[in-house]
Amino acid sequence: MLSVLTDNWELFRDGFWTTIKLFVVAGLLSLVLGTVLAGFRVSPVPVLRAIGTGYVNILRNTPLTLVFAFLVFGAPKMGIELPSYFWSAIVALTVYTSAFVCEVVRSGINTVSPGQSEAARAVGMSFLQVLGIVVLPQAFRAIQPPLMSVMIALLKNTTIAAGFSVLEAGAIPAAIAERGENQMLTLVWITIGFLILIIPLVFLQRWAERRTAVSA
Repeated sequence: MLSVLTDNWELFRDGFWTTIKLFVVAGLLSLVLGTVLAGFRVSPVPVLRAIGTGYVNILRNTPLTLVFAFLVFGAPKMGIELPSYFWSAIVALTVYTSAFVCEVVRSGINTVSPGQSEAARAVGMSFLQVLGIVVLPQAFRAIQPPLMSVMIALLKNTTIAAGFSVLEAGAIPAAIAERGENQMLTLVWITIGFLILIIPLVFLQRWAERRTAVSA
């Protein structure tokens, strides 16, 4: 069993390193874009609210595989060229995950007392100042557990990139099959690899839940 890992160590190492890069980069970009979209959804400007709502409704109801397919195959035909399949995967994961981040952040914004926003506006703060200084810091404390769940889902969703020529962890079975290795043992090691990545996130989520419960 161990020989499957040791004999193909470089393949496992490179595959999971690409998975980690996809997760970290897409995760950070999703947090930024999702927060901006949440701001759109609670904006007093109707056009921005419509943009945020439309984006979320479309992306949340579109399979991630179709988002990948559009960026890898459709976008180049429209003159939209990305540097590599890796960056196409980053964009696909970001635009998809940000829709879910948006809804989580929006739910956190809704937990903040309207009176605080009204008080901030009464002393002359703009909408952006109220959102950035008063509302979002409190919202992020409230949404840590569900936000971590979205990030865990993102980590698992990176495997879809394997179907679009990105050599990450999901592509390892196909590569090892060409070497005649045992596929069942290969899948066992990939599962162990993902558990190593996900378990710390699960513990972080539970810690966040306890911390939020104590704060409440």
